[in-house]
Amino acid sequence: MDETKLNTLVGSVLHDLGGAFAVPLVQIGERLGIYEKLSELGPCTPRELADSTGLAERYLMEWLCAQAASKYVDYDVESERFLMTPEQAFVFANPGSPFYLAPAFGAAAAFQNNEPQVREAFQTGRGVSWGDQTQCLSCAVARFFRPGYENHLIQRWLPSIDGMIAKLEKGIRVADVGCGHGITTSIMAQAFPNSEFIGFDFHEKSIEEARKHATEHELTNVSFEVALAKELPGKYGLVTVFDCLHDMGDPIGGMQHIRAALDSDGTCMIVEPMASDTVAENMNPVSRLYYSASTMVCVPTSLAQETGAALGAQAGEKRLKEIILEGAGFSQCSRIAETPFNIVLKAQP
Repeated sequence: MDETKLNTLVGSVLHDLGGAFAVPLVQIGERLGIYEKLSELGPCTPRELADSTGLAERYLMEWLCAQAASKYVDYDVESERFLMTPEQAFVFANPGSPFYLAPAFGAAAAFQNNEPQVREAFQTGRGVSWGDQTQCLSCAVARFFRPGYENHLIQRWLPSIDGMIAKLEKGIRVADVGCGHGITTSIMAQAFPNSEFIGFDFHEKSIEEARKHATEHELTNVSFEVALAKELPGKYGLVTVFDCLHDMGDPIGGMQHIRAALDSDGTCMIVEPMASDTVAENMNPVSRLYYSASTMVCVPTSLAQETGAALGAQAGEKRLKEIILEGAGFSQCSRIAETPFNIVLKAQP
Protein backbone atom coordinates (compact mmCIF):
# COMPACT_ATOMS: atom_id res chain seq x y z
CA MET A 1 0.00 0.00 0.00
CA ASP A 2 1.25 3.47 -0.95
CA GLU A 3 0.93 5.63 2.17
CA THR A 4 1.02 8.86 0.16
CA LYS A 5 -1.87 7.70 -2.00
CA LEU A 6 -3.75 6.54 1.08
CA ASN A 7 -3.36 9.90 2.80
CA THR A 8 -4.45 11.72 -0.34
CA LEU A 9 -7.55 9.54 -0.58
CA VAL A 10 -8.42 9.98 3.08
CA GLY A 11 -8.03 13.74 2.68
CA SER A 12 -10.41 13.71 -0.28
CA VAL A 13 -12.96 11.62 1.59
CA LEU A 14 -12.81 13.92 4.63
CA HIS A 15 -13.36 16.88 2.33
CA ASP A 16 -16.40 15.17 0.81
CA LEU A 17 -17.79 14.19 4.19
CA GLY A 18 -17.52 17.81 5.28
CA GLY A 19 -19.63 18.80 2.31
CA ALA A 20 -22.15 16.03 2.98
CA PHE A 21 -22.45 16.99 6.65
CA ALA A 22 -22.95 20.63 5.56
CA VAL A 23 -26.08 19.87 3.52
CA PRO A 24 -28.65 20.44 6.31
CA LEU A 25 -26.72 23.44 7.61
CA VAL A 26 -26.77 25.20 4.24
CA GLN A 27 -30.49 24.47 3.94
CA ILE A 28 -31.05 26.06 7.36
CA GLY A 29 -28.97 29.07 6.39
CA GLU A 30 -30.88 29.55 3.17
CA ARG A 31 -34.37 28.92 4.52
CA LEU A 32 -33.93 31.17 7.56
CA GLY A 33 -32.25 33.94 5.57
CA ILE A 34 -29.06 33.77 7.65
CA TYR A 35 -26.72 34.15 4.68
CA GLU A 36 -28.53 37.22 3.39
CA LYS A 37 -28.62 38.87 6.81
CA LEU A 38 -24.94 38.12 7.46
CA SER A 39 -24.08 39.60 4.07
CA GLU A 40 -26.09 42.75 4.89
CA LEU A 41 -24.66 43.23 8.39
CA GLY A 42 -21.01 42.81 7.58
CA PRO A 43 -18.61 41.61 10.31
CA CYS A 44 -20.65 40.66 13.37
CA THR A 45 -20.70 38.46 16.44
CA PRO A 46 -23.18 35.62 16.92
CA ARG A 47 -24.97 37.84 19.45
CA GLU A 48 -25.33 40.67 16.92
CA LEU A 49 -26.56 38.24 14.29
CA ALA A 50 -29.04 36.76 16.76
CA ASP A 51 -30.37 40.24 17.61
CA SER A 52 -30.81 41.01 13.93
CA THR A 53 -32.47 37.73 12.95
CA GLY A 54 -34.37 36.82 16.09
CA LEU A 55 -32.70 33.40 16.06
CA ALA A 56 -31.06 31.60 18.96
CA GLU A 57 -27.49 32.78 19.61
CA ARG A 58 -26.14 29.37 20.68
CA TYR A 59 -27.33 27.70 17.49
CA LEU A 60 -25.96 30.54 15.39
CA MET A 61 -22.56 30.26 17.07
CA GLU A 62 -22.20 26.59 16.15
CA TRP A 63 -23.61 27.15 12.67
CA LEU A 64 -21.21 30.03 11.99
CA CYS A 65 -18.21 27.98 13.11
CA ALA A 66 -19.22 25.13 10.80
CA GLN A 67 -19.69 27.54 7.91
CA ALA A 68 -16.33 29.17 8.54
CA ALA A 69 -14.62 25.78 8.66
CA SER A 70 -16.23 25.03 5.29
CA LYS A 71 -15.00 28.40 3.92
CA TYR A 72 -18.62 29.39 3.19
CA VAL A 73 -18.20 32.40 5.50
CA ASP A 74 -15.09 34.05 6.92
CA TYR A 75 -13.94 34.43 10.52
CA ASP A 76 -11.78 37.33 11.67
CA VAL A 77 -9.56 36.10 14.51
CA GLU A 78 -8.70 39.53 15.93
CA SER A 79 -12.25 40.86 16.17
CA GLU A 80 -13.85 37.43 16.71
CA ARG A 81 -16.47 38.35 14.14
CA PHE A 82 -17.95 36.45 11.22
CA LEU A 83 -18.54 37.91 7.76
CA MET A 84 -19.19 37.07 4.12
CA THR A 85 -16.88 38.11 1.31
CA PRO A 86 -18.47 39.36 -1.94
CA GLU A 87 -17.66 36.00 -3.51
CA GLN A 88 -19.29 34.02 -0.71
CA ALA A 89 -22.37 36.25 -0.87
CA PHE A 90 -22.56 35.76 -4.65
CA VAL A 91 -22.79 31.99 -4.13
CA PHE A 92 -24.89 31.78 -0.94
CA ALA A 93 -26.72 35.07 -0.33
CA ASN A 94 -27.73 36.38 -3.75
CA PRO A 95 -30.65 34.44 -5.34
CA GLY A 96 -30.23 36.47 -8.51
CA SER A 97 -26.66 35.30 -9.07
CA PRO A 98 -25.96 32.82 -11.89
CA PHE A 99 -23.73 31.02 -9.35
CA TYR A 100 -26.32 30.92 -6.56
CA LEU A 101 -25.61 27.36 -5.42
CA ALA A 102 -27.43 27.17 -2.09
CA PRO A 103 -30.42 25.38 -3.70
CA ALA A 104 -28.07 22.63 -4.90
CA PHE A 105 -27.78 21.47 -1.29
CA GLY A 106 -31.55 21.01 -1.26
CA ALA A 107 -31.22 18.82 -4.34
CA ALA A 108 -28.55 16.79 -2.54
CA ALA A 109 -30.94 16.23 0.35
CA ALA A 110 -33.65 15.11 -2.06
CA PHE A 111 -31.26 12.64 -3.68
CA GLN A 112 -30.55 11.15 -0.27
CA ASN A 113 -34.27 10.73 0.37
CA ASN A 114 -34.45 8.89 -2.95
CA GLU A 115 -31.89 6.31 -1.85
CA PRO A 116 -34.24 3.43 -0.83
CA GLN A 117 -36.05 3.39 -4.18
CA VAL A 118 -32.85 3.64 -6.21
CA ARG A 119 -31.11 0.99 -4.10
CA GLU A 120 -33.93 -1.42 -4.92
CA ALA A 121 -33.68 -0.46 -8.60
CA PHE A 122 -30.00 -1.46 -8.54
CA GLN A 123 -31.13 -4.96 -7.62
CA THR A 124 -34.06 -5.25 -10.03
CA GLY A 125 -32.80 -3.21 -12.99
CA ARG A 126 -36.17 -1.47 -13.16
CA GLY A 127 -36.70 2.28 -13.13
CA VAL A 128 -38.17 4.64 -10.56
CA SER A 129 -40.83 6.88 -12.05
CA TRP A 130 -40.65 10.61 -11.39
CA GLY A 131 -43.89 10.51 -9.42
CA ASP A 132 -42.61 7.73 -7.16
CA GLN A 133 -39.42 9.55 -6.21
CA THR A 134 -39.17 11.67 -3.07
CA GLN A 135 -41.88 14.33 -3.06
CA CYS A 136 -39.52 17.28 -2.58
CA LEU A 137 -37.43 16.32 -5.62
CA SER A 138 -39.28 18.32 -8.29
CA CYS A 139 -39.17 21.45 -6.09
CA ALA A 140 -35.46 20.97 -5.38
CA VAL A 141 -34.60 20.45 -9.04
CA ALA A 142 -36.63 23.51 -10.07
CA ARG A 143 -34.82 25.69 -7.53
CA PHE A 144 -31.42 24.31 -8.56
CA PHE A 145 -31.85 25.20 -12.24
CA ARG A 146 -33.69 28.50 -11.77
CA PRO A 147 -30.66 30.85 -11.35
CA GLY A 148 -29.14 29.66 -14.62
CA TYR A 149 -32.39 30.09 -16.50
CA GLU A 150 -33.05 33.55 -15.09
CA ASN A 151 -29.56 34.77 -15.98
CA HIS A 152 -29.15 33.24 -19.43
CA LEU A 153 -32.42 32.34 -21.15
CA ILE A 154 -33.57 35.80 -22.27
CA GLN A 155 -30.16 37.47 -22.15
CA ARG A 156 -28.05 34.95 -24.10
CA TRP A 157 -29.69 31.73 -25.25
CA LEU A 158 -32.70 32.95 -27.22
CA PRO A 159 -30.74 35.82 -28.85
CA SER A 160 -28.29 33.18 -30.13
CA ILE A 161 -31.01 31.94 -32.50
CA ASP A 162 -31.04 34.21 -35.55
CA GLY A 163 -34.24 36.23 -35.76
CA MET A 164 -35.89 34.54 -32.78
CA ILE A 165 -36.20 37.62 -30.58
CA ALA A 166 -37.99 39.48 -33.38
CA LYS A 167 -40.38 36.56 -33.88
CA LEU A 168 -41.14 36.35 -30.17
CA GLU A 169 -41.73 40.08 -29.92
CA LYS A 170 -44.10 39.97 -32.88
CA GLY A 171 -45.91 36.89 -31.60
CA ILE A 172 -45.54 33.13 -32.16
CA ARG A 173 -46.67 29.93 -30.44
CA VAL A 174 -44.08 28.32 -28.18
CA ALA A 175 -44.11 24.87 -26.59
CA ASP A 176 -41.95 24.27 -23.53
CA VAL A 177 -41.54 20.49 -23.35
CA GLY A 178 -40.74 18.98 -19.95
CA CYS A 179 -41.47 22.32 -18.30
CA GLY A 180 -41.59 21.00 -14.73
CA HIS A 181 -42.74 23.81 -12.46
CA GLY A 182 -42.95 26.14 -15.45
CA ILE A 183 -40.05 28.41 -14.51
CA THR A 184 -38.69 28.68 -18.03
CA THR A 185 -42.17 28.96 -19.53
CA SER A 186 -43.07 31.85 -17.24
CA ILE A 187 -39.73 33.63 -17.78
CA MET A 188 -40.36 33.62 -21.53
CA ALA A 189 -44.02 34.58 -21.17
CA GLN A 190 -43.11 37.60 -19.06
CA ALA A 191 -40.49 38.74 -21.56
CA PHE A 192 -42.64 38.30 -24.68
CA PRO A 193 -46.29 39.20 -23.98
CA ASN A 194 -47.30 39.00 -27.67
CA SER A 195 -46.39 35.32 -27.93
CA GLU A 196 -48.36 32.34 -26.61
CA PHE A 197 -46.54 29.86 -24.38
CA ILE A 198 -47.72 26.36 -23.50
CA GLY A 199 -45.79 24.25 -20.99
CA PHE A 200 -46.02 20.46 -21.19
CA ASP A 201 -44.89 17.91 -18.63
CA PHE A 202 -45.80 14.30 -17.84
CA HIS A 203 -45.84 14.97 -14.07
CA GLU A 204 -49.26 16.23 -13.00
CA LYS A 205 -48.14 17.72 -9.67
CA SER A 206 -45.45 19.77 -11.43
CA ILE A 207 -48.06 21.12 -13.83
CA GLU A 208 -50.23 22.09 -10.85
CA GLU A 209 -47.30 24.05 -9.40
CA ALA A 210 -46.65 25.68 -12.78
CA ARG A 211 -50.25 26.86 -13.00
CA LYS A 212 -50.03 28.35 -9.50
CA HIS A 213 -46.84 30.18 -10.42
CA ALA A 214 -48.40 31.65 -13.57
CA THR A 215 -51.49 32.76 -11.64
CA GLU A 216 -49.38 34.44 -8.95
CA HIS A 217 -47.57 36.44 -11.65
CA GLU A 218 -50.83 37.23 -13.49
CA LEU A 219 -49.55 35.82 -16.76
CA THR A 220 -52.30 35.67 -19.38
CA ASN A 221 -50.27 34.36 -22.32
CA VAL A 222 -49.22 31.06 -20.76
CA SER A 223 -50.94 27.75 -20.04
CA PHE A 224 -49.84 24.30 -18.88
CA GLU A 225 -50.90 20.80 -19.88
CA VAL A 226 -50.02 17.25 -18.84
CA ALA A 227 -48.53 15.49 -21.87
CA LEU A 228 -45.53 13.52 -23.07
CA ALA A 229 -43.18 14.93 -25.68
CA LYS A 230 -44.57 12.30 -28.07
CA GLU A 231 -48.08 13.67 -27.51
CA LEU A 232 -47.32 17.32 -28.25
CA PRO A 233 -50.42 18.85 -29.95
CA GLY A 234 -50.45 21.72 -32.45
CA LYS A 235 -47.78 23.58 -34.40
CA TYR A 236 -45.14 25.95 -33.05
CA GLY A 237 -42.56 28.47 -34.12
CA LEU A 238 -40.32 27.48 -31.21
CA VAL A 239 -40.10 24.37 -29.05
CA THR A 240 -37.83 24.42 -26.00
CA VAL A 241 -36.50 21.38 -24.14
CA PHE A 242 -34.77 22.31 -20.88
CA ASP A 243 -32.62 19.73 -19.09
CA CYS A 244 -35.00 16.86 -19.76
CA LEU A 245 -34.12 15.21 -23.10
CA HIS A 246 -31.81 12.79 -21.29
CA ASP A 247 -34.65 11.92 -18.86
CA MET A 248 -37.00 10.75 -21.61
CA GLY A 249 -37.69 7.06 -22.02
CA ASP A 250 -37.78 7.50 -25.79
CA PRO A 251 -35.78 10.63 -26.67
CA ILE A 252 -35.74 9.75 -30.39
CA GLY A 253 -39.51 9.39 -30.48
CA GLY A 254 -39.92 12.59 -28.52
CA MET A 255 -37.68 14.57 -30.84
CA GLN A 256 -39.35 13.08 -33.91
CA HIS A 257 -42.70 14.35 -32.68
CA ILE A 258 -41.21 17.76 -31.83
CA ARG A 259 -39.82 18.04 -35.37
CA ALA A 260 -43.27 17.28 -36.79
CA ALA A 261 -44.81 19.91 -34.50
CA LEU A 262 -42.52 22.70 -35.69
CA ASP A 263 -43.51 25.24 -38.33
CA SER A 264 -41.50 24.97 -41.55
CA ASP A 265 -39.25 27.79 -40.32
CA GLY A 266 -39.46 26.77 -36.67
CA THR A 267 -36.64 25.99 -34.27
CA CYS A 268 -36.10 23.64 -31.36
CA MET A 269 -33.76 24.79 -28.58
CA ILE A 270 -32.36 22.00 -26.43
CA VAL A 271 -30.59 22.77 -23.14
CA GLU A 272 -28.71 19.87 -21.57
CA PRO A 273 -26.15 19.43 -18.78
CA MET A 274 -22.60 20.32 -19.74
CA ALA A 275 -20.66 17.20 -20.69
CA SER A 276 -17.84 16.05 -22.93
CA ASP A 277 -18.16 13.02 -25.18
CA THR A 278 -15.99 10.57 -23.23
CA VAL A 279 -15.86 9.35 -19.65
CA ALA A 280 -12.20 10.35 -19.42
CA GLU A 281 -13.03 13.95 -20.32
CA ASN A 282 -15.81 14.03 -17.74
CA MET A 283 -13.58 13.46 -14.73
CA ASN A 284 -14.16 16.98 -13.38
CA PRO A 285 -16.15 18.65 -10.56
CA VAL A 286 -19.22 19.54 -12.67
CA SER A 287 -19.49 16.10 -14.23
CA ARG A 288 -19.03 14.56 -10.81
CA LEU A 289 -22.21 16.31 -9.66
CA TYR A 290 -24.10 15.34 -12.79
CA TYR A 291 -23.05 11.69 -12.73
CA SER A 292 -24.26 11.44 -9.14
CA ALA A 293 -27.55 13.18 -9.93
CA SER A 294 -27.93 10.98 -12.99
CA THR A 295 -27.50 7.82 -10.92
CA MET A 296 -30.09 8.92 -8.37
CA VAL A 297 -32.66 10.59 -10.65
CA CYS A 298 -32.10 10.71 -14.41
CA VAL A 299 -31.37 7.07 -15.22
CA PRO A 300 -34.11 5.73 -12.89
CA THR A 301 -36.62 8.17 -14.40
CA SER A 302 -35.83 7.10 -17.97
CA LEU A 303 -35.82 3.38 -17.17
CA ALA A 304 -39.31 3.70 -15.71
CA GLN A 305 -40.67 4.83 -19.10
CA GLU A 306 -41.24 2.99 -22.36
CA THR A 307 -38.05 2.08 -24.22
CA GLY A 308 -35.95 3.30 -21.28
CA ALA A 309 -33.08 4.77 -23.29
CA ALA A 310 -31.40 5.97 -20.06
CA LEU A 311 -29.07 8.46 -21.74
CA GLY A 312 -27.98 9.88 -18.40
CA ALA A 313 -27.09 13.47 -17.62
CA GLN A 314 -23.62 13.12 -19.18
CA ALA A 315 -24.64 11.89 -22.63
CA GLY A 316 -22.47 14.52 -24.33
CA GLU A 317 -22.98 16.62 -27.43
CA LYS A 318 -22.03 13.91 -29.93
CA ARG A 319 -24.65 11.47 -28.61
CA LEU A 320 -27.29 14.21 -28.38
CA LYS A 321 -26.70 15.20 -32.01
CA GLU A 322 -26.97 11.56 -33.11
CA ILE A 323 -30.42 11.43 -31.52
CA ILE A 324 -31.51 14.76 -32.99
CA LEU A 325 -30.07 14.37 -36.49
CA GLU A 326 -29.88 10.65 -37.27
CA GLY A 327 -32.61 9.46 -34.96
CA ALA A 328 -35.22 12.22 -35.17
CA GLY A 329 -34.41 13.44 -38.68
CA PHE A 330 -33.63 17.11 -38.04
CA SER A 331 -31.67 18.64 -40.91
CA GLN A 332 -29.23 20.58 -38.76
CA CYS A 333 -28.12 20.89 -35.17
CA SER A 334 -25.44 23.15 -33.69
CA ARG A 335 -24.22 24.42 -30.34
CA ILE A 336 -25.21 28.07 -29.91
CA ALA A 337 -24.26 28.75 -26.29
CA GLU A 338 -22.82 27.23 -23.15
CA THR A 339 -22.29 27.87 -19.46
CA PRO A 340 -20.20 25.95 -16.94
CA PHE A 341 -23.34 23.88 -16.27
CA ASN A 342 -25.14 23.65 -19.63
CA ILE A 343 -24.77 23.26 -23.36
CA VAL A 344 -27.41 24.83 -25.61
CA LEU A 345 -28.22 23.32 -29.00
CA LYS A 346 -30.32 24.66 -31.88
CA ALA A 347 -32.09 22.15 -34.12
CA GLN A 348 -34.11 22.91 -37.23
CA PRO A 349 -36.29 20.58 -39.31
